[in-house]
Amino acid sequence: MTGGHLPPASSDQYVLLPEARLVSTRAVLTARENLADTIEARAMMCVHGGAGFGKTMAVTSCLRALEPDEDIRRITFHARATTRAVRHELFNALELPGQPPRYASEFDHHLKHALATHPRTLVFDEAQWLQSDQLEYVRYLWDDPYTQIAVVFVGGEGCHHTLRKEPMLSSRIFIWQHFTRLTPDEVLQTIPLYHPIWANTDPDHIAYADKHAAHGNFRNWARLTALARTALKRTGRTSVDQEVLRWTFSRLSSGQ
Repeated sequence: MTGGHLPPASSDQYVLLPEARLVSTRAVLTARENLADTIEARAMMCVHGGAGFGKTMAVTSCLRALEPDEDIRRITFHARATTRAVRHELFNALELPGQPPRYASEFDHHLKHALATHPRTLVFDEAQWLQSDQLEYVRYLWDDPYTQIAVVFVGGEGCHHTLRKEPMLSSRIFIWQHFTRLTPDEVLQTIPLYHPIWANTDPDHIAYADKHAAHGNFRNWARLTALARTALKRTGRTSVDQEVLRWTFSRLSSGQ
């Protein structure tokens, strides 16, 4: 697990991609509204969907824009965690002074006191890795009448199922938002705004790239864009065409 403040905007893209922009798709605009409503209500929200659909990027970017003065802390899970590990990650993410308490009851008192001092938003990324005990622990902290926290769970397709299995928690989720692939029409609207190399590209080439390589997936589009940008530099071309796309596809393991 890793935790702390929101990462810098330069890390939002899957790969280093200068000039890439967050495009206000329908999903991003909805997330912005949902996050604002969740924070105002000091409630809990779940953002879930397939890998690479832009969930974390949307949540992180929207939180930066919505609450520049809000105390937002994010913990990212990379494997199954214990409740003890969640306690320690919260302790570190909140930058609490001193050493972590040794005993669970003392630790819980310490965390609840810290979470009661002023409003905070806690983001649990890759939340599908959380198990029943850890989800119950988050609910326990949120349920305390003195804590002032909003909670945002972000996770893959399994996240919805994981949270739904916990009736005490799922009944408290204020808003559920499901991220899906970009539709072909959304691709043609979004990708020319996503990066300058696509701004003047023939829409048929963009549609072809999406059909054969990107499949409406933002992470795939980031890879595709980075490689196409390299191809333009190496060939001296000024716009993406079929030849550039064929070279780009040859570098992708799933390319045609």
